[in-house]
Amino acid sequence: MADVDPGQEPAPAPSEAIGGKQGRPGLSYVLPLRWTEPGPIEELAAYLRSLAPVVDEVLVVDGSPSPLFGHHAAALRGVARHLAPHPDLDFRMGKVNGVVTGVREASHRWLVLADDDVRYDAPALRRTAALLAEADLVRPQNYFDQLPWHARWDTARSLLNRVFTGDPTFPVGDFPGTLAVRRETFLASGAYDGDALFENLELMRTVRAAGGTVLTPLDLYVARRPPSAAHFLSQRVRQAYDDFAIPARIGAFLAVVPLAVDSLRRGQGRRLGAAGLFSILLAEIGRRRAAGAERFPLSGSLMAPAWIAERSICAWLALGAKLRGGVRYGNGRLDHSATSMRRLRRRYSESKSSDGFSANGRPLSDGFSANGRPLSARKPTALCVPSQKGRI
Repeated sequence: MADVDPGQEPAPAPSEAIGGKQGRPGLSYVLPLRWTEPGPIEELAAYLRSLAPVVDEVLVVDGSPSPLFGHHAAALRGVARHLAPHPDLDFRMGKVNGVVTGVREASHRWLVLADDDVRYDAPALRRTAALLAEADLVRPQNYFDQLPWHARWDTARSLLNRVFTGDPTFPVGDFPGTLAVRRETFLASGAYDGDALFENLELMRTVRAAGGTVLTPLDLYVARRPPSAAHFLSQRVRQAYDDFAIPARIGAFLAVVPLAVDSLRRGQGRRLGAAGLFSILLAEIGRRRAAGAERFPLSGSLMAPAWIAERSICAWLALGAKLRGGVRYGNGRLDHSATSMRRLRRRYSESKSSDGFSANGRPLSDGFSANGRPLSARKPTALCVPSQKGRI
């Protein structure tokens, strides 16, 4: 059992706390956190306090070192259950340690999982909860509520994803910093691989492969605070490495640079110009979908050619990193982007029998994975969690 703030009582078991506000099942908000330098904890506490009319429980799973952990505990007292990740969890993507701990500790059946830079409002939370009545996992769409130049640049990525991602299972919709999931579905799936770099896609695929329903409402908008420009720039190759999880996507980006060079060599610059205009058109389609123009700036569409050029160059740098054993992450390298749907489906078909038990006869909903292992790390390593805000 992880540490709990002094003076705070442990949460009741989920079976004892299923009733929520407005007659729906209870809703727990799980926020994994790890900062290595002082951050805006008071602002975060104020945001979490504002969720009280809609959320039944807030859990902040904090992997920050001392004395920051203690400072966070004091700021969050009376606002959230503040606890450390469970010590048996040592995934390389340390955020997953926080998520799994939060799922284990949650008192309610419906969960919102959110990064520290995500900012829900009450209507978005209520709609998210309503959609969990229809699905096992809900995938909102993030937009930046502040627009420095790099947020506009990255908005181009979101807009293009709202048209086509390249992933056959999830072909439309951006990959957000927040997901909502049913607790029983998460446990029945055996959690997800915390050594996968593209961890939100990994969770989505895991739930789908385990037989769950995933909804992507393109009009469910949730605000997100942009990172610093320095952190944004430092993540270009790492985020390009995520695309190895989607072969068609990484293949397309790797093809752009040689095709562009060949066009210039042949004096066919107009072809490049036409391709750039086409990318702006695609991004604008994504911006206008589901009333998105109210949330996304026009400049995001106009930056689509620049974003594609950047991602294409970074794709080659990511390929170089892959050949060297993976992209740099913390003090080492990570080579695994995400598990393919084919492999996940094969894993569940081999381990899950028709009566809901794993191959060794253990119920899949009791906190054990489909292969009978507890919800803990597959590969021991040091905890390391980079948040979107760049506090590692």
